[in-house]
Amino acid sequence: MIQGVEVVGLYVRDQDEALAFYVEKLGFRVHTDVGNGDYRWLTVQHPDQPSFQLGLFTPGPPVLDAATAQAVRAMVAKGAMPPLVLSVDDCRAAYDRLLARGVEFTQEPVDRYGTVDAGFRDPSGNGWKMIQARR
Repeated sequence: MIQGVEVVGLYVRDQDEALAFYVEKLGFRVHTDVGNGDYRWLTVQHPDQPSFQLGLFTPGPPVLDAATAQAVRAMVAKGAMPPLVLSVDDCRAAYDRLLARGVEFTQEPVDRYGTVDAGFRDPSGNGWKMIQARR
């Protein structure tokens, strides 16, 4: 029986750069950081969501061949991957806090569909939406 989703992975261009962004700017913490030869399994999690991990993986062997890995890196850098979504209590306050930490936003907070949302990208190009929880 399936019990739920434990890890969702993102492709990042540099795991150390991604780790610094997710920990220092977004406030995640390291869950797992282990290597096996050239492969590194790196996951982070939000402190308030311990059952879920976000994998920060570099495209390449053993999962992808060199040509496919290069194509994936290009797609991520262009922001072509589907956005991920963070839930926040107050989008404008979270925007101000993250902006002060150096997060570069692609969209300032906007009232939309009965809530407020903003958008940013990580250093690799992965898009994020930050959506205020409905009250």
